[in-house]
Amino acid sequence: MYEYKTQGTCSSKISFSIEDGKLSSVIFKGGCDGNLKAIGKLVEGMDVHEVIKRLKGLSCQNKSTSCADQLAKALEKYL
Repeated sequence: MYEYKTQGTCSSKISFSIEDGKLSSVIFKGGCDGNLKAIGKLVEGMDVHEVIKRLKGLSCQNKSTSCADQLAKALEKYL
């Protein structure tokens, strides 16, 4: 399980695993619980590069990042 400390979001940490290039066990600590659980379920089993492509650059309200964007950054750092 890989852990990433987020920056600029309500969520403080993202944990995940990657098996055979596919994302699994995505867990956000803090933030909007229902929305972040949904993101985790939606990306589970997806190719890591596809998740990055879809989520990178998404912003939240007036912030330059979002929890989804932070997941993309965490995946990039992992790779």
